Amino acid sequence: MAAGDGDVKLGTLGSGSESGSEGGGGSPGGAGVAAEGGGWAAAALALLTGGGEMLLNVALVALVLLGAYRLWVRWGRRGLGAGAGAGEESPAAALPRMKKRDFSLEQLRQFDGSRTPRILLAVNGKVFDVTKGSKFYGPAGPYGIFAGRDASRGLATFCLDKDALKDEYDDLSDLNAVQMESVREWEMQFKEKYDYVGRLLKPGEEPSEYTDEEDTKDHNKQD
Repeated sequence: MAAGDGDVKLGTLGSGSESGSEGGGGSPGGAGVAAEGGGWAAAALALLTGGGEMLLNVALVALVLLGAYRLWVRWGRRGLGAGAGAGEESPAAALPRMKKRDFSLEQLRQFDGSRTPRILLAVNGKVFDVTKGSKFYGPAGPYGIFAGRDASRGLATFCLDKDALKDEYDDLSDLNAVQMESVREWEMQFKEKYDYVGRLLKPGEEPSEYTDEEDTKDHNKQD
């Protein structure tokens, strides 16, 4: 009876799984189904294995390309930038710091960026070296109209028209309180960003004599 029980168990397993072939008591139909199932399983396994290798290869290629792109972004562009700027120095970097002095309107107009790389402009009676902002105040800049000129009126009235700038000394006496406050605010902004190099002289006014100590002290304040 023990053996019979064992045969029944094997036959039962064989009728529903691949192990039926091992028991020998399974039906031919059961063995055929098991063989067919085994063939599909093997085919599926082979497909998955081959597909996995292909996906792995694609992933590896993608990683290599991504790494190459990142290297190009980091070093290639930097190299191009260095090549484009090689041997070129900004006007501000190439010029020595200007010693402090006072300017008449005629002297100021010599520093408009077209006759010399240095660019000066005046705001509220103060002259500033704006050479490092040449892309704004140079001849081709959006505020190039102020180069070598007293920019006070144009800044106060937010006007970039050349007619707003006077050829003679402008005492700004016709500006209202709001416009004068605007001029003073512009003066403070220029002091913070650019070198103050001297005063804009009124007609007949004599320039001040600045010692090297005063000049150095004034520049150190700005730094």
